[in-house]
Amino acid sequence: MILQLKMICGRCLLKCRALKTCLNLQRNYMMKIPRIHGKIDQLNSVASLNRKVGITLNPSLTCQPHMNYCMSTTGENRIPSNGDRSNETDYSIVIPLDLPEPTFDWLKLCDPRNTQQIEENIKNRKGVGDIYKVIQLWKDLQEIKTVELRKEVRQQVYREASQIPNESHPESPIGDESNANVLETVGEKKEFDFAVKSVVELGEHLDILRTSNVTLSSGPRTYYFKGALARLEQALVRYTVEKLLARGFQLISVPDLIHPSIIEGCGFSTTGERTQVYRLNPEHGDICLAGTAEMALAGLHMNKTVELKKLPMRLMAVSRCYRAETSSATEERDIYRVHQFTKVEMFGLTEGDKEKSGALLREFKSIQKTLFSELGLHFRVLDMPTHELGAPAYRKFDIETWMPHKQFWGEISSSSNCTDFQTRRLHTTYKNPEGKLKHVHTVNGTACAIPRMIMALVETNQNKDGTINIPEALQTYMGGDKTITKSPIATPLNWLKLKE
Repeated sequence: MILQLKMICGRCLLKCRALKTCLNLQRNYMMKIPRIHGKIDQLNSVASLNRKVGITLNPSLTCQPHMNYCMSTTGENRIPSNGDRSNETDYSIVIPLDLPEPTFDWLKLCDPRNTQQIEENIKNRKGVGDIYKVIQLWKDLQEIKTVELRKEVRQQVYREASQIPNESHPESPIGDESNANVLETVGEKKEFDFAVKSVVELGEHLDILRTSNVTLSSGPRTYYFKGALARLEQALVRYTVEKLLARGFQLISVPDLIHPSIIEGCGFSTTGERTQVYRLNPEHGDICLAGTAEMALAGLHMNKTVELKKLPMRLMAVSRCYRAETSSATEERDIYRVHQFTKVEMFGLTEGDKEKSGALLREFKSIQKTLFSELGLHFRVLDMPTHELGAPAYRKFDIETWMPHKQFWGEISSSSNCTDFQTRRLHTTYKNPEGKLKHVHTVNGTACAIPRMIMALVETNQNKDGTINIPEALQTYMGGDKTITKSPIATPLNWLKLKE
């Protein structure tokens, strides 16, 4: 279905039934709907709106003071001029988001003096991207005169440039995960004088966790937290949020449905066999489930110029995260790697200076260490190697905690400095003291990923009788309870095997 937006004067707009839709377009896509009385010649505005939003515009050459609508649809779904909606089908259409072209640093990308360094960085980061192809396409683009061919080559050069990863911090180790640099280890490994149980064994014994026989209702790699474990989830969220509020973070409630263009702009692929992104059926519009609140928080500042005095900006969000990732590793079963979970995310914006974004990254890392230390966890901080940086990160720190049952270090958080990788794609800028537009830097970090945090806390604080001690920092949020015990009203479930 193609939308046709007629240009109308401000007087007509007040009476227009599609006023809300017009204002939403204006708000969501950062553009003004033209309000023109009489004849118009602003066809550039029409073309610009068409490119940015992806809808077909039908500019009216004369004002229609008594028009009944300013938005209509082609074919049988057009709203009759008499306002009769009895045969109306569906006008709740999701308009595809088509962002303007990224503002790549072409001088840097195509400068021959930088080519070898960029090529080396690509090799160090799993070899995704071809700088030579970018340079050749850019040269071809300067020589092509034909409009159609120029358009095609322009799309190719932007597509190839999008594959070039961010720079890597000079201190980031080169290579795969095994080359991660352990910066420090915090706390002591707890010793047990009894056989350590897994979070699933403890959860099933206390009737507070269910991971078996859930595929009929929700599919694999899902779970149910019940009773005290569900309360522990909420306690962790409240504990984390209050700590971040005290440090000046602003709490944002974010949507879980995100346009693919925003996700791609953040540096995550939404297509292909290796994507971790859930994409809805096209009949619901071109939309995805967010894998992290980072995507929505970055999208919140799309096409914005942030005031310099507001930087650095510290934001946080509590959201559900959806990931299609899988793993065959034994230690990553149970609730360690799941398809959806709750997470408290930190997100920051700084001036376009690596020293300043680097300082905020270190601040995020310090916050994570404080949060986990107060919960009594034994963990280590890693400076992650180039293979683990993905496309957007300039530098990345991971924190891994000791998982007692399976005896392994499990990742519970990460924090990354993405410099201007995301903001060049999402067009987030600020004006420096000289009044020049610059791209802000983005920093993100996990404050609390619930399932893994619960796994670590439950296994670390278990007792021989199967009960679980609640960390002192969380007892206030658990109504003063100090121990999780089996509920006296718990009813065991007996599963019946149906005959074939």
